[in-house]
Amino acid sequence: MATKIQIHHPDVKEGFSTGAYSSGVLIDGWLYVSGQGPVDYAKGEFVLGTIESETHLTLQNVGRILEAAGCTFDDVVKSTVHLADINDFAVYNQIYASYFPGIKPARTTVQSVLGNGIKVEIDVVAKLP
Repeated sequence: MATKIQIHHPDVKEGFSTGAYSSGVLIDGWLYVSGQGPVDYAKGEFVLGTIESETHLTLQNVGRILEAAGCTFDDVVKSTVHLADINDFAVYNQIYASYFPGIKPARTTVQSVLGNGIKVEIDVVAKLP
């Protein structure tokens, strides 16, 4: 049986939690990153702003978990994106694309009701290099 390894976001402030889940789970050479949002983990708070600023911070959080597991954005093969307002798609998409300069991962983007007033949440699956 394969062993699951929990991957932590390296900047999470002690005692700060957004729920009962792992930031990432590594198993059989695959990394599953839980939905990330615009959170300043060092301060333990959500950072609300424009779709541009929230998308950058969200992807930076994804990147920190990828790095903690030995991956990069180039290793991402699938993502799921939740937008609070699908009308933000064009702006979010331009920023998202800048994080994946090579082959873009397969992706689903939907409009969702998101908690804490955030505009975007992104989860990914990556294959370890």
